[in-house]
Amino acid sequence: MNHAIALLPLAALAALALQSDARQDADALPRAWIDGAGWDALTLTDFVNVNGDPDTWTERDGTIACTGRPIGGARTKKVYRNFELVLEWRHLRFAGNSGVFVWCPDSAFTDLPPGTLPRSGIEVQVLDLGYEENWLKSKGAHSDWFTSHGDVFPVGSSKMTAFTPQIEYAAEDGTTFAVGKPDSARSFPTARLTRPAGEWNHYYVRAINGEIRLWVNGQEVNGGRDCEPSTGYLALEAEGAPVEFRNIRIRELP
Repeated sequence: MNHAIALLPLAALAALALQSDARQDADALPRAWIDGAGWDALTLTDFVNVNGDPDTWTERDGTIACTGRPIGGARTKKVYRNFELVLEWRHLRFAGNSGVFVWCPDSAFTDLPPGTLPRSGIEVQVLDLGYEENWLKSKGAHSDWFTSHGDVFPVGSSKMTAFTPQIEYAAEDGTTFAVGKPDSARSFPTARLTRPAGEWNHYYVRAINGEIRLWVNGQEVNGGRDCEPSTGYLALEAEGAPVEFRNIRIRELP
């Protein structure tokens, strides 16, 4: 099924950014997502540096920093099946690329050489707005296969049925452009809410019985079902650019 949404005009985006200023502090994680029992904080000590250099992943004052090099990942020490996950992220460079992987099997990381991304799992994209901007400038057309607003997709041999395999967006000049295909396994967001490099973004991920749902900055926008596998490690992705994560919390569910 096709979906269509409009891109926010620049004035509206500016207003939204002003409204979000209060949420930029480290202690301003939206409480609605983490009230209640059972939440555990995840720090860098809960992760294994799979194929990075010793300084690829560091932590200071509660913020996990990634240099982006070499390309690769850091996975949790623990395997998760059903859970809720909240975190904040920000890119430090225009057009930065990263991601959060869920349900990665052991084989995704076994003997993974430096410069190689996890082989499988479900990725929740962490992509700066500049990536789409660069595509538009270089190609003269909007991307027809990715967005910078929280794509969700299976990697390698993993599988997922996308909630939104194809969507139509309206550009500021009044034209429309389609992203995806009717049979795409990659799912695209129904709202474009990502903030630019230097600003913190908030993700809430709910993963239950092979279904994954993503909220970006407080609004549900994307997801998929029939995920295979539906249990595994979580991972943070290094993909060439400096990125930071903070306030990572997880709550396991039955």
